[in-house]
Amino acid sequence: MRRKPRIPPSPLPQREGVDPVRLRLPAAGAWSTVREHLVERLAGRAPVIDEMLATGQVVAADGRPVTPESPFVPGMFVWFHRELPDEERVPFPVDVVYRDEHIVVADKPHFLATTPRGSHVAETALARLRRELDVPALGAAHRLDRLTAGLVLFTVRPEERGAYQSLFRDRLVRKEYAAVAPYAKDIDLPRTVRSRIEKERGVLAAQEVPGEPNAESRIELVEHRDGRALYRLLPRTGQTHQLRVHMSALGVPVLGDPLYPVVAAPVPAGDFRRPLQLLARALEFTDPVTGRRHAFRSARTLGAWSAYDDWAGGGQAQ
Repeated sequence: MRRKPRIPPSPLPQREGVDPVRLRLPAAGAWSTVREHLVERLAGRAPVIDEMLATGQVVAADGRPVTPESPFVPGMFVWFHRELPDEERVPFPVDVVYRDEHIVVADKPHFLATTPRGSHVAETALARLRRELDVPALGAAHRLDRLTAGLVLFTVRPEERGAYQSLFRDRLVRKEYAAVAPYAKDIDLPRTVRSRIEKERGVLAAQEVPGEPNAESRIELVEHRDGRALYRLLPRTGQTHQLRVHMSALGVPVLGDPLYPVVAAPVPAGDFRRPLQLLARALEFTDPVTGRRHAFRSARTLGAWSAYDDWAGGGQAQ
């Protein structure tokens, strides 16, 4: 059995709570220099790469700068900081619900990504908490969609992250969501919805497709009034956009959803009106490190239920 290569510690510090990019050069190739490989690997960015190499922004494991003439070494690791995008600040706080020496449980607002991805890098829950709590090693045990608010579990010690991630993989976490959607009296609830959901890379919306189910959600009606209903959603699995897909498939898409049932035009940057009415309300699990039983509950509310006129009129998330 082939051993995984030992990954050296990063020679670069975080920047704005964001880790540097780490790349491992292939085990073989026809490139004569590191530059040649980076230009091919990061297609279309030759001027940026040349500038980074000329100014010492790309470094090897020993912290020494990689130069334009540095030879290609199979399996070599290099690090550099990505250019941070010009991000619109999400004007809502990330509230810490619980913190000990092993975990941090945060109550994330709508519109804030959980971890750096795509155009959301420094303006993410993970980067913010690293800066605000001064815990550079903080990592996410799971993720919430950027548009979904609620509870997210983070780990303090990198060596323990796998133990907490396995809770989600092995379905040992009880997750409860709240959603506001249209009321449909002809839908028999509660019910368990099972289907196969697939999401193609680069496509915004996930799709239900024929095949063995890989997604399971229990959907319960809590209360209804004025044509709207408050639902309790209990996902057993964690496919991308699972709850949103299942609610839409039932004919009651979550209010404020820009993807289901129809992909809407993107909103301008900085538009925080009419947030998606989906909230990760509760997390319950037994701590795999301490053995302690945890039960956390979000303090956030869904505006389309508590103050519909404000939400419908374009009020911002809280």
